[in-house]
Amino acid sequence: MLLLTVTFFPSNSFAINEKVPTSSTNPKEVPAEVKVLLNRLEEIKKMDKSNLNSSEKKELRKEVKAIKKTLKSTGNGVYLSIGAIIIIILLLILLL
Repeated sequence: MLLLTVTFFPSNSFAINEKVPTSSTNPKEVPAEVKVLLNRLEEIKKMDKSNLNSSEKKELRKEVKAIKKTLKSTGNGVYLSIGAIIIIILLLILLL
């Protein structure tokens, strides 16, 4: 039993503490297109909408929806559907 424990014990736990080089210290940079869209969203949020008529407000809402849709489609992030989550959970249950 002791032999099996030593055999399967991770060998890297005996390694000397060495500094691990970091690949990059800069955070992930945001593309220029995304920055422009985010700046426009901030401008719309800061606008005084009380003096706008209903058609102008409607156009702003459409613009915000379009910008958010564009930002979602840029591919930042991983999205899982409910079906995929259920399959993953079932596989984990079966394997464990």
